[in-house]
Amino acid sequence: MHLTRLVKIQLAVFAAIALIAVGIMAFGYIQLPTMLFGTGQYTVTVQLPQAAGLYPTANVTYRGTEVGRVADVRLTDHGVDAVLDLKSGTSIPSDLTAAVHSTSAIGEQYVALTPLNAASRPLHDGDVVPVSRTSVPPDINNLIAAANTGLKAIPQDNVRTVVDESYTAINGLGPEISRFVKGSTSLAIDAKNNLDALTALIDQSAPVLDSQTQTSDAIGSWAAHLATINGGLRDQDAAVAGLLEKAGPAADEARALFDRVQPTLPILLTNLVSLGEVGISYRTDLEQLLVLLPQGIAQEQGTEVANKIGKQDLRGQTLSFNLNVNLPPPCTTGYLPASQIRSPVETDVPDRPAGDVYCRIPQDSWLNVRGARNIPCETKPWKRAPTARMCESNEEYVPLNDGMSWKGDPNATLSGQNIPQPRPAGPGTQPAPAALPPPVAFAEYDPATGTYVGPDGRIYTQANLAQGAAEGQTWQTMLIPPNAN
Repeated sequence: MHLTRLVKIQLAVFAAIALIAVGIMAFGYIQLPTMLFGTGQYTVTVQLPQAAGLYPTANVTYRGTEVGRVADVRLTDHGVDAVLDLKSGTSIPSDLTAAVHSTSAIGEQYVALTPLNAASRPLHDGDVVPVSRTSVPPDINNLIAAANTGLKAIPQDNVRTVVDESYTAINGLGPEISRFVKGSTSLAIDAKNNLDALTALIDQSAPVLDSQTQTSDAIGSWAAHLATINGGLRDQDAAVAGLLEKAGPAADEARALFDRVQPTLPILLTNLVSLGEVGISYRTDLEQLLVLLPQGIAQEQGTEVANKIGKQDLRGQTLSFNLNVNLPPPCTTGYLPASQIRSPVETDVPDRPAGDVYCRIPQDSWLNVRGARNIPCETKPWKRAPTARMCESNEEYVPLNDGMSWKGDPNATLSGQNIPQPRPAGPGTQPAPAALPPPVAFAEYDPATGTYVGPDGRIYTQANLAQGAAEGQTWQTMLIPPNAN
């Protein structure tokens, strides 16, 4: 029989397709190399208390995915050993549990592997899962026998009543029961996805439960106190009800009050914050003031209240009119010169001098001992300075003169410093203003001797100002610098 070329090509194509199909069936579906040589798999033995209907070729799952089959189920002295053939491509933690489950009521058991610690080493060929980590389903015969026993315990006359009452209880609850079942299913799926975290939570809950056990007395005391509080609330039910009824209107009134004071309250609170910061800085001074103030008031009351002892009638404090002029004399050093002093009749409000104005004589001078120069620094009690800026800086107080001349040195001719004292320059501060030209000084002189007190506090004598001077008294001679005595 002669075959045409087309027939030969068709037969060759059919033979190639048949070989490919047989290869796919042998290697892909039947897995012939695995059956004959055991390649691509490893063996793990699971110790079970009983067979529970498990049979060879049953499926083995890991987290719901098939990872192998049961190769053999054999009887041993301690129970039953199930030999599992697992695929090498799936990494299964060795710290796990093996449970036999049933897919239906008529059998078809399978082995479900559940990991306890995903960080444990993977299973290897020859590993054994002990019986302490395995479980089997209950015997169906025992379940049926228990169900029959339970049904026999119910009186036959009341079975209809139980069925009717059960129907009444769940009648019309189909959507709710369906929603409950769906929610339970979603909860079970989420629990399965977070199995490792749930397992760790259960394993680590023991210390928490132990702490609850150890603090049972404290919990009992807390419950007793709570019962006391609840009893008090029950006894004062009317007052509590009144409070709840009036709390809403009271809150509305408080809100309305805050709305009315809204323009000024924030400013007040802001100022109180600043005041609080100052109070914190001067806390020790305020404490000392609170300690001494009551004693001072008591002493003032003791001296001001009239008292009569025997024939003596004490009228309390008395007022003396002794005039102590310039004792001690006022301090003018560090203030504006006489030519820049404003007249008391002026009523305008000019800017204050650019600098710090205070009595700038030595700190140990007997003049103005309570002046700003002797104020102790709050953060540095060992240092005295007139300003907080000088307290916080490394600058030391420098007087203008020796403090013995009560009229001071208004032109700063001894120390060369400007008046008022310029503030130290810092970040963002304006530059110090330029020094003003020395003002013209005025002084009264004695016409008999021609002596007067200069701006620096020293005594000078100009002979041509005295009466009977040999030289002529002209305005030009009065401008000539005098000779110091």
